[in-house]
Amino acid sequence: MAHWLRFTHQGSTGFGMVDKDTIQVCTGDLFDGAKPTGERLTLDAVTVSMPCQPTKMLGLWNNFAARAEVEKLQRPGHPLWFVKTNNCFMAHGEPILRPAGYAGLVVFEGELGVVIGRPCRNIGESEADDYIFGYTCVNDVTAREILRCDPSFPQWCRSKSFDSFGPFGPMIATGVEPDALTVRTLVNGEEKQNYPVADMFFRPREIVSLLSQDMTLMPGDIIACGTSLGAGPIREGEQVEIVIDGVGRLANRFG
Repeated sequence: MAHWLRFTHQGSTGFGMVDKDTIQVCTGDLFDGAKPTGERLTLDAVTVSMPCQPTKMLGLWNNFAARAEVEKLQRPGHPLWFVKTNNCFMAHGEPILRPAGYAGLVVFEGELGVVIGRPCRNIGESEADDYIFGYTCVNDVTAREILRCDPSFPQWCRSKSFDSFGPFGPMIATGVEPDALTVRTLVNGEEKQNYPVADMFFRPREIVSLLSQDMTLMPGDIIACGTSLGAGPIREGEQVEIVIDGVGRLANRFG
């Protein structure tokens, strides 16, 4: 197992493997043969960046049995996905911003993110581990009242792609078993979500296989696997933490 982090330090960007409170700085390509330089930095000496630069983030809807039962939804035949555009991506510690002119509810959704490591197209589920680099924490922030404000067209991408609405990180964990993970969300320290990945209709390896039949997935792309019960609104000043033991803790304050 390893935890990978990107950072800025003294005006330069870099990446490396985290070991407790230090970073083993690496060189090369995060997804293809990264090599240690021998330099070590302490975590408190750097500014954390997004751990990768996705070309796209794909988010799933209706992927949890517990939530589907409560909301009287049926299991879909194929993952139901939308796109979060790359302007919304944001690092751990940066603020979630209210969209200009929008006074409605802003909602957190704690999710497991799958990080792609190789160009991926038309693969089988048994091949998925060869294309998945690792896993990260995602907060799929949503302007809920925009989603269905026009009855003729649900606005999934708009409601979820405002600047700052796609925090992820702070690290990418490799060598973990995704089906055994649990996702927790805390708002100002109070637990709001606590659900197992095992409750997914489509688990991470199957998601990667099926979405690779819809499009080519590129290194750094992230699939947010959907959320279960407990997602809810946040108020200005509140801090949201997405906690996945073995993967990391993503924290961002609203406003």
